[in-house]
Amino acid sequence: MEPLANKIRPAKLSDFVGQEHLVGEGKPLRKAINDRHLFSFILWGPPGVGKTTIARIYAKALDAKFYELSAVSAGKDDIKRILDEPTMLDPRPKVLFLDEIHRFNKAQQDFLLPFVESGRLTLIGATTENPSFEVISALLSRCRVFVLKSLGEDEIRKILKRAKIKIPKDALDWLAGLANGDARIAIGALENAKKLYGSITLENLKSAFEQVFIRFDKKGDEHYDTISAYIKSMRSGDADAAIYYLARMIEGGEDPKFIARRMVIFASEDIGLAQPTALVVANEVFSAVESIGLPEAGINLAHGTAYLALAAKDRSAYDAYFEALDDVRKLGNLPIPLKIRNAPTKLMKSLGYHKGYEKYDTDSYLPDVLKGKKYLKGKGKSQK
Repeated sequence: MEPLANKIRPAKLSDFVGQEHLVGEGKPLRKAINDRHLFSFILWGPPGVGKTTIARIYAKALDAKFYELSAVSAGKDDIKRILDEPTMLDPRPKVLFLDEIHRFNKAQQDFLLPFVESGRLTLIGATTENPSFEVISALLSRCRVFVLKSLGEDEIRKILKRAKIKIPKDALDWLAGLANGDARIAIGALENAKKLYGSITLENLKSAFEQVFIRFDKKGDEHYDTISAYIKSMRSGDADAAIYYLARMIEGGEDPKFIARRMVIFASEDIGLAQPTALVVANEVFSAVESIGLPEAGINLAHGTAYLALAAKDRSAYDAYFEALDDVRKLGNLPIPLKIRNAPTKLMKSLGYHKGYEKYDTDSYLPDVLKGKKYLKGKGKSQK
């Protein structure tokens, strides 16, 4: 039986709900669709806000041959099969919708690049992660990026009404609020309640929603609890526990680059000046994850995790930065002492800019209001 989400998915832009900043009158995606403008782009936004629907509407409006892949399970061979399809009998442009494009590693993205560049494939990528970090710069430069927003409660209500299922107002309002801007969650709960109970009431909907929410929990509490346990284990020096939580995340389908990014942050936040090479190791692990991908990259992640967990810890640089940041926000842009200001002109020199500066002067260079302030404390502080 066809899922409810597919049944009510709009096939044309006039029926699409939400993302007015992109598909409203005169807005870029509406204009591209109306003008039949063929180009590659990336849709970046939270789940359940219309990325797949926009891709399908776009391809249909341009009368393109539409291919849909998920980067979680697809690879180079799937792209080769699309490219190898003969074009003599069907000369329409090929549009590839690649969901979760952030799951493609660097090598896979490098493979895709020349076909996008030459126009043999028009790429529509979809991602919930910042493409600046997840998509290689060469591929990103050949795509426009459109940022999608979470749906509002009124928009969720409009989408649910397309289902032609009788929903009491209190149930509709409750579901629109609990969906948290994700139409898929709302539709899934409605469909589940209808199957289980036949009719929709607030109580039936609440019961059904709990079951749907569990299915989405990989992005919920379990996701955050496990990464938290992983970080805390490394912080306490428990390498065994850290490697266990690493294995649990990988087996559960966590994005390996998300884990590697957390390692890079940890290297500066928790290890810092106690073992500066930790940042080098963490960055190399991130590069290995990008170029190798799972399952082999799990070994690189385990290597890095063990190193970070066993490293000495020093948060002095981290604490110093946030203390200084607090002063910047409270006190604004305090005047920089004249002796350390640049003096590229005679006028500046005559006003005292750079006067009295000596290379290894041990006097404080802080603004006058902060003279004597010490941000970097403990063994990490440089020795004069």
